[in-house]
Amino acid sequence: MIPVKVDQLFLSNMGFVVLLKGSADERSLPIFIGKAEAQAIALRVNGVKIPRPLTHDLLKNMLDYLECRLMRIEICDLKDGTFYANLVLERDGAPTALDCRPSDAIALALRCGSPIFVSRGVMDEAGRVFDQTQSEAGPAAPAPPAGEKASAKKLTALETLTKALEKAIAEERYEDAARLRDDINHLKESHKGN
Repeated sequence: MIPVKVDQLFLSNMGFVVLLKGSADERSLPIFIGKAEAQAIALRVNGVKIPRPLTHDLLKNMLDYLECRLMRIEICDLKDGTFYANLVLERDGAPTALDCRPSDAIALALRCGSPIFVSRGVMDEAGRVFDQTQSEAGPAAPAPPAGEKASAKKLTALETLTKALEKAIAEERYEDAARLRDDINHLKESHKGN
């Protein structure tokens, strides 16, 4: 297993991508994730305090209440273009592995301060080396389907939330839009205090 950290979170023309990178390996592992998970990761990476727990915060609180420790997460397999991960938990000295989506596992690991690992096989199959030009402008996403042009842009937490808000309004998901508006206001307030 290769220890990695969340290096970047960005939006490509194909969706949100989290980039995992190890300190002793020049390769990075790009994983496409959903917007809710991207928001959860962005909020934590940027140290944004929110007044009420989101889903991953709730899960961490439940683990704490049950005196169960998240020892690590492992991105352990890649089948048919889908990544698989395990939460490795410990309770009463007994380790247990639970199947989990990598995006949820990463969001939870960030909240628990737990290490993130990628299997060598997965890194060998899907890891990429990004050149200096790509890293200055944000890494390129994995190759898009034939005929599509790739484009990527690093987003701050505020930009991520703003784009999600615009999409929620366009799709007339007003409850989601109200929640995102509140998250944006909390993020702006937290930056005023810094």
